[in-house]
Amino acid sequence: MSDAPRGQSRFHAVRMRLEAMAITPGPRGWFLEFLVFGFKQGWACLFGGLMLALLLGTHLFWPDDAPLHRYDAITIGAVLIQLGMLAFRLETPKEALVILIFHIVGTVMELFKTAAGSWQYPEASLLHIGAVPLFSGFMYAAVGSYIARVWRIFDFRYTGYPPMWTSYALAAAIYVNFFAHHWTYDIRWFLFAATALLFWRCQVWFRPLHVHRRMPLLVGWGLVALFIWFAENIGTFARAWTYPSQDDGWHMVGLEKLGSWYLLMIISFVLVSLVQRPKAPDQPNGRSIDGGGSLNHLGPLSVM
Repeated sequence: MSDAPRGQSRFHAVRMRLEAMAITPGPRGWFLEFLVFGFKQGWACLFGGLMLALLLGTHLFWPDDAPLHRYDAITIGAVLIQLGMLAFRLETPKEALVILIFHIVGTVMELFKTAAGSWQYPEASLLHIGAVPLFSGFMYAAVGSYIARVWRIFDFRYTGYPPMWTSYALAAAIYVNFFAHHWTYDIRWFLFAATALLFWRCQVWFRPLHVHRRMPLLVGWGLVALFIWFAENIGTFARAWTYPSQDDGWHMVGLEKLGSWYLLMIISFVLVSLVQRPKAPDQPNGRSIDGGGSLNHLGPLSVM
C-alpha cells in the first residue's frame, strides 16, 4: 500500500495503516486513539500551518533591503506550497478546487473590507489587487482546506442535519451581512439565532481510529473558530495584516472577533458541503439512515 488510490492524497495509505491497528480496551487504547486524533488533525492543518510558518518566517527573517517585497515573497511561497502539495499528492484535486473557491470568495471580501477600513495591509507589494496582496486569498483558502481535509480524514457523518437549501440560504445571508452591515443594521445576532435553530439537533460523527465519536456540530464550529482566532493573532503579530487599533503597536485581537470567525466557519462549511455532501451514519447492513434517525442500533458506532 505504498501508493494512494487515484484521487486520494498520500496520507490515505498512512490513514489505512493507522485505522488497521489493533488496540486493547482501556486507558492505553484511549491514549493511542488520542494520539491518532492529534496526528490526523495536524495533517488536516498542513496547508494552514505552512502558511502561518511562511508569515512568521518572513516577518522575523526577511531583510528590509531585499529586492523582492515581503508580501510578494509570501504570495510566491503560497503558490509554491499549493503546487507542491498537488505534485506530491499531499492534497487531492477536489481539495484544490475548494481552495480555489475560497480564494475567490475571500479576495472579494478583502477588497471590500480594506476599502471600508476594517483592516489594512501595511507593507508594499507588486502582486496585489487594489489594496489587497494576492496572498490574502490563501488565508481564507487555508480554512477551506482544513475543513475539506478533516471532513475526509475523519469520515464525517451527520445526524439531524437540516435540509441543504436552508444551509445555503443561511450561508448566503451571512456573506451578504459581512458587506451590508456597513450601511444597514447588523443582523449577526439574528444569524446566530438562525444557526442555532437550524443546527441545534445536528451531531457530527467523526472517526479518530476505529469507532465514530460524536459532537454537537455547533460546538465543533466554535472550537474551530477559536483556533482560527489564535491563528489570526499570529498573523497580525507577523504584520501580514493589521487592524486600525494596532497602528501604534501589536496587541491581541479582541475576543469579539470570535463571532465573526464563527459565522465565517458556517460559510466555509457550506462551501465544502457543495463538493462533499453530508452523509448519515451507516447501519450495520450498510444502508444510511436519515438525518433524524436513531443511532441506538448502529453497532460499530459508539459515543465518547
